[in-house]
Amino acid sequence: MNSTLIVVSFSFFLLAFTAVGAFASRKKRNSSEDYLVASRDVNPWLVALSAVSTNNSGYMFIGLIGYTWTAGIQAVWISVGWVFGDFLTWFWVHKRVRQQSEIVGAKSVPGLLATGQDGVTSRPIAAVGGVLTFLFLGGYAAAQLKAGSITLNAVFDWPMWAGAVIGAVIVAIYCMAGGIRASIWTDAAQSVVMLGSMALLLGACFLQVGGVSSLFEALELIDPSLVSVIPEGLAWGFGLYLLGFVFAGIGTIGQPHILVRFMAIDETKSIAKARNIYFSWYTVFSVACILVGLYARVLLPDLGAGLTGAELEAAAESALPELSILMLTPVLIGVMLAGLFSATMSTADSQILSCSAAVTQDVFPRWSNSVIASKVATISVALLALFIALFASSGVFWLVMLAWAALAAAVGPLLVVRLSGLPLSTNMGVMMMLSGLATTVAWGFFPFAGNVYRALPGMLVPLILYAVAYFLFYKRRSKY
Repeated sequence: MNSTLIVVSFSFFLLAFTAVGAFASRKKRNSSEDYLVASRDVNPWLVALSAVSTNNSGYMFIGLIGYTWTAGIQAVWISVGWVFGDFLTWFWVHKRVRQQSEIVGAKSVPGLLATGQDGVTSRPIAAVGGVLTFLFLGGYAAAQLKAGSITLNAVFDWPMWAGAVIGAVIVAIYCMAGGIRASIWTDAAQSVVMLGSMALLLGACFLQVGGVSSLFEALELIDPSLVSVIPEGLAWGFGLYLLGFVFAGIGTIGQPHILVRFMAIDETKSIAKARNIYFSWYTVFSVACILVGLYARVLLPDLGAGLTGAELEAAAESALPELSILMLTPVLIGVMLAGLFSATMSTADSQILSCSAAVTQDVFPRWSNSVIASKVATISVALLALFIALFASSGVFWLVMLAWAALAAAVGPLLVVRLSGLPLSTNMGVMMMLSGLATTVAWGFFPFAGNVYRALPGMLVPLILYAVAYFLFYKRRSKY
């Protein structure tokens, strides 16, 4: 393997992405609104490509492919449920996020949650939302940096800290330079490389193993359970299992780093165009990731030989870089490496900026109009994410799954209530966030918790809590 060619190819794309971010910064305006929501004038093509790149992160390249290597074709239900749930949200939530955020002047998702249609802001809701965003998006960003570490370790045998440090530095540089605008432009460029690199690897695997029928035959020879479509031993049946992942997709409405892109789009009517672009890309990429994970199991059958538990999980998460080394030329390995690293950075930059917004707009609002404070917060969050990435013991897949569910449950139900224009007291808003978070965490300790993704109970509990309060108090009060 010619490491020099890999490094040159990889470095070229990293420099190109940094250059895109630098170019975008030339269009910036010196205001906190431009730094955090790009003055709400971003083209729908850029928003769509940025949102899909941010959503399809190191979780897809490292986590989902690694999980597919372990579980086989039943991993497809994660993507089926996730894509369908995400699709549902586009018809009601995103356009209202754009409308309402501009009406109330919100520059962050916690700020949108805390501000009613009358323009009155609840400081406790903003502060709690800001702290939760900071904590869980910081952990989510750490998962992306960890994915970068796994990649460079597998390809170059670099120490595990190297990829995390490189990713954190690059993301901090272009975020500091151009804020969310630089992040969106860079994400759009990265999305093209992500899809192109995956297509190259998938084509190489197809030539080596054959089509889907040949792939399934090879999987069955390794382990018949790998071609089992429905997971076995589901305590509550397949329906609830799949519904859990549908709620994972609906949980997009609880992800500040994705929602902020719709706050930045140029106008409400552009949402429909962005949706079509988003799902065209998203569907193709999801199918490609599942297939690559399955091909990896055939071509790298001994990747986790003799390992169990966390060690097997860690080995499986190196499936993509190991498969790239096996199947591609050095230049194309560099392209794939760039695509994978792009995925991690496109999510980490968005999460770090969303955390910065939460700190300056919601936790410490006296800094809300300070660009300098926003940049200091960006550096601080990047350091927090780097620290978690270096010392967290969990794998990328489970770090992302926990952070995603926690944010979905804490933010999503409250956002639905707020966008619906329903009455909402400060106490109820805080209770909804904390009950969603508590349910998400507690669910992991229940028997058979793994049979239903925790976003489902996590989102239902706050909605039920609000429904009870609405009929007992709000609706009764409105009669008098």
